[in-house]
Amino acid sequence: MQNTVIVSDDAGQFRVATHALCWIHAERHLQKLMSASPKQAKAVELVRQAIWCFYLSLKLWKQSPSPVGERVFRRQFDKIFGLRTGYKELDALLARLARRKDELLRVLERTEIPLHTNASENDLRAWVIKRKISGGTMSANGRVARDVMLGLLKTCRKLGLSFFTYLGDRVGLNGDQPRIPPLAILVARAA
Repeated sequence: MQNTVIVSDDAGQFRVATHALCWIHAERHLQKLMSASPKQAKAVELVRQAIWCFYLSLKLWKQSPSPVGERVFRRQFDKIFGLRTGYKELDALLARLARRKDELLRVLERTEIPLHTNASENDLRAWVIKRKISGGTMSANGRVARDVMLGLLKTCRKLGLSFFTYLGDRVGLNGDQPRIPPLAILVARAA
């Protein structure tokens, strides 16, 4: 657990171990601002452009990290999130994000972590859709069964393995001995 980094959308339950913030979720707060004038709208747009330019540079840096780049990113972060535009809500949001600098720049220390949570959110999408359609499960055992099956389905899909072929192999449709190795072995090979 000591080396684990959790990248999240800032939901409190995920602030465990070493924490990093998702850049996509951080920027979404800017989209929600309700500008009252063209000047405020322009300020928001300029800040968003600066943040996306910073994000793209960070994404490129991850491919070939350097200590010099780290210092440059920290200074540039301070410039962007230290801006004061005169638009009260925007300035407050920038100050709030500036206080989360360490979590937003965690990737400078741990280049292996993603800058956003899109991959994990895509993994959870099937669960969320199923829950919304069915209204949930009737019991804890039902929830566990649903989660196990959806987890197996997603894992098989990521491995390029037919879920139904895998399931049939596990319930003995191919004879007494399974022909497909356990998923843990296949995942380890894929890693």
